[in-house]
Amino acid sequence: MRKKQWDIPYIVLICVLSAASLIMFVPYLWMLLLSFKSNVEILRDSTSLLPKKPTLQGYHTVVSDAPFMRWFFNSLLTSAIVTAGTLFSSSLAGYIFAKFTFRGKKILFVVILATLMVPFQVVMIPTYLIISKLHLINNLSAIVVPYLVSSFGIYLCKQFVEGIPRDLIEACRIDGAREFRIYLSVIIPQITPAMSALGIFTFMSAWNNYLWPLIVLNEEQKMTVPLALVFFNSHHSVNYNVVMSAAVLIMIPVLIIFLIFQRQFIKGLTMTGIK
Repeated sequence: MRKKQWDIPYIVLICVLSAASLIMFVPYLWMLLLSFKSNVEILRDSTSLLPKKPTLQGYHTVVSDAPFMRWFFNSLLTSAIVTAGTLFSSSLAGYIFAKFTFRGKKILFVVILATLMVPFQVVMIPTYLIISKLHLINNLSAIVVPYLVSSFGIYLCKQFVEGIPRDLIEACRIDGAREFRIYLSVIIPQITPAMSALGIFTFMSAWNNYLWPLIVLNEEQKMTVPLALVFFNSHHSVNYNVVMSAAVLIMIPVLIIFLIFQRQFIKGLTMTGIK
């Protein structure tokens, strides 16, 4: 195995990337350290990085002054359902577009790709009218249903499924396997890296979604964590430790998901670039 040569451009690249990573990490570290300070300490000595008297008062206020755990559960439930639904619909549609032939296939796929260029703000009102007709306003289903299908996910899965040999699928059919069995036993294991990357992107997008829940959810008990952060910003605008504590708690699930699927995520991104 050839050793990496530590030439000057490589060293400069490492230094630049390390400095950029450190700059990007500083706001998160500052947020974490501020959450362990009292509000008096933050206001009195705002330039100090480390807390002199660490306290959990901010976290206690977040949990006790608002139904934060309920909002946390709402976000976790809806994000998990959106992620599972998107992975299923994208992989199944990707399999169909990649390995089946039917009339209007190319036109339909172009239409799906064209929706990538339409911002959500354009379809927001029609989507709201449809959700209203379905009587889902002020229901958690309202923030799940519009996001169960992803045009980007369909495109990504189709690109990966096309790389699976057709002879392998034909062999499964000759052995008597039905299409759904082939989808579960052959297609899904082959596109796991792509699905891991898609799953992380989808979960992060659903977890951070602010605009659509703000429109369709009215009751406080049905809020999600992005709305909760605005709640703490408005009710504790001068209690910076409370706002920072809420931000840290909101960040934890995304961090856990990324750490669990980190290897598959990087592999998926690498293969996505190759595709």
